[in-house]
Amino acid sequence: MGKLTTHILDTAHGRPGAGIVIQLHHLDGERRVPLGRFVSNDDGRCDSPLLEGATFQAGTYELSFAVGDYFAAAGIDLPQPRFLDVVVLRFGIADATGHYHVPLLVSPYGYSTYRGS
Repeated sequence: MGKLTTHILDTAHGRPGAGIVIQLHHLDGERRVPLGRFVSNDDGRCDSPLLEGATFQAGTYELSFAVGDYFAAAGIDLPQPRFLDVVVLRFGIADATGHYHVPLLVSPYGYSTYRGS
């Protein structure tokens, strides 16, 4: 059974990104269909998969991470406008039976991602 998970790591402070709001959308042509709103736990993960079972289907998706609010709440003095405010990752799911893990490594001035396991 396929599933989608994520994990956020605050590389500026060497800790999990806890309390970050995450939005999930499915792209249907030019339309963004909202699928859920999540908040990362103390380990920088969500308590359950973002998608699994019948809701996990092949297609194009977006994960939006509200990292600007996270760093501001952590007391980081950020310029206005913030260099990174909401990080949007657009990715494809080709195999609806696979595990797609989409981690985000982030600091106030940069981020990276990859397909994890």
